[in-house]
Amino acid sequence: MLTLRAFDYLSHQPIEISIAGGILRAIHPLTVGEPTRQALPTIAPGLIDLQINGYLGEDFNASPPVPGALGRATRAMWAQGVTAFYPTVITHSTDSIQAALRAIADACESDADVAAAVAGIHLEGPFISPEDGARGAHARQYVLAPDFELLQCWQDAAGGRIRILTMSPEWPGAMKFIEQCAAAGITVSIGHTAATPAQIADSVAAGARMITHFGNGAHLMLPRHPNYLWEQLAQDELRACLIADGFHLPDQVIKVAMRVKGERAMIVSDAVALAGMPPGSYTMPVGGGVVLTAEGRLHLAENEKLLAGSAQMLPWGIAHLLRRNLATFAEAWQMASTRPAKFMNLPQSAGLKVGAPADLVMFSLDDNRVMIEKTIKSGRVVYAAPRVN
Repeated sequence: MLTLRAFDYLSHQPIEISIAGGILRAIHPLTVGEPTRQALPTIAPGLIDLQINGYLGEDFNASPPVPGALGRATRAMWAQGVTAFYPTVITHSTDSIQAALRAIADACESDADVAAAVAGIHLEGPFISPEDGARGAHARQYVLAPDFELLQCWQDAAGGRIRILTMSPEWPGAMKFIEQCAAAGITVSIGHTAATPAQIADSVAAGARMITHFGNGAHLMLPRHPNYLWEQLAQDELRACLIADGFHLPDQVIKVAMRVKGERAMIVSDAVALAGMPPGSYTMPVGGGVVLTAEGRLHLAENEKLLAGSAQMLPWGIAHLLRRNLATFAEAWQMASTRPAKFMNLPQSAGLKVGAPADLVMFSLDDNRVMIEKTIKSGRVVYAAPRVN
């Protein structure tokens, strides 16, 4: 039995939670004196990242895969409050994609911590637009037309763990492909696209349900209207994932997307392996020379105007929404926890309720910064911040 005392992130009232067998067994109001009240942290459901490419130097797309990388990243992410995530494999050669997927599957089968944390795999490409701008940093030579037979081979390598596929519906035969994916239980997300508005609408009718990093992986110049961004916002069936690091999207775009999508808006980190690393110059397999600034922005060394991916995790994104008055704290946290859980039909969607999985985070807020104090995974304290004397 594990007993936790903290403020409920929704009601802001002190509560006592009893946990046994990895499940929330009881939640009771708590009466405490003022000194204890001031010392209590806040408690909330664990964070869930639908798109993350690596962390703290561990790259999920390394070729060849690095043994133990996913396990080390999983345990390191506990300090960021991440209790479940979708390791993301991006456009590469067919053999490299297969090897990356097999490595994730092997890690899930050999490491209990990884198996508990990996809710599925996000395959971002290679069925994306070959056009500059829309393709983003994905290598042109590896972009392919949708091929369900190939996807099935990759799914076999992944042990059935591919749950999200980012693709562009601009390809001939894309609608049948999307229907096949939906029937196979794979969530199709529109991203890195040059599709027409009509193709976006047709893809939704075929079963597409999400937008990958809305507003990024897009052309620098688009027709005023119509264009695929407006169409993605207008399609009510599409959930919008946003990178809220303060660098990928202007606040105005985040605000509009959140207003339009409401509870269908979520945030992702889309972090690369340099997330969590100190500022400096680095060389990446995709992008080459890059610079991570002291402000947390990652850009190409040869052109500081071009981003080289995200280097920030979900607590940073939550804090950005707070600092810019784009969301209440509860809304910002839910955009990175219960909303993605509900969308992906995970049991963590229950949040702080009796019977829910005990995937929890205890934290404090310091000038709108999220300071993680404890992370609980399946009822076990897996991270506790060092005490400061």
